[in-house]
Amino acid sequence: MPPDDFSTIQPYLETSPLRTGDVLIRADTPIPTAHFIEDGIVSCIAVAADGQQIELGLVGREGMVGVPILLDAERTPNEARVQVAGTAWSIPAAALRDALRRRPSLHDFLLRYAQAVAVEVAATALANGLYKIERRLARWLLMCHDRIDGDVLPTTHRFLSLMLGVNRTGLTTVVAGLERAGIIETSRGSITIRDRDALLALAGAAYGAPEAEYLRLIGAGAEQPRPE
Repeated sequence: MPPDDFSTIQPYLETSPLRTGDVLIRADTPIPTAHFIEDGIVSCIAVAADGQQIELGLVGREGMVGVPILLDAERTPNEARVQVAGTAWSIPAAALRDALRRRPSLHDFLLRYAQAVAVEVAATALANGLYKIERRLARWLLMCHDRIDGDVLPTTHRFLSLMLGVNRTGLTTVVAGLERAGIIETSRGSITIRDRDALLALAGAAYGAPEAEYLRLIGAGAEQPRPE
């Protein structure tokens, strides 16, 4: 974020812990706080009326949770849930709205981020509609890998199946295949990335477009993706 824009919101920022499972935005509930993620991963989740859920996208150290605030919407039917514990800089929604009114350049900057998020959601819809589980899982692992330090991702098969909207049995078969190939290694509660290049090859066109759009819109200040 440009220094002058950051200085507008800095007085209102407070450090907040992100605990796995915390719900930062609840469906159809006024959003009280926006969160700029320092470390950790937050899943943005679509929730159907019958309770079914699927992940729309991820937010890590590159972004913020609370995009509806930028669009003058006080609530959303979607949820934001912490997937990997970490920390965030949090700001009351009212303070952020006031800063956006006072500083149009800040609003413009964050609206570019909102566009990058929209591209990520569209890419998720494309992946879910067109690609097999293997490619979708490879894309998801790469997206998580981009947002963590190191190669160990805390997660479970149950969580993966929920986020990808796939049968747990089928997912377990795919995960086992990636492990046999030496691409990943699994242990209780975590997956370790062993061969990122192989994941990139497996993901193919499912991965990369949102990442490129983020860099285009946010520019030189963006978090650079891992070398490919």
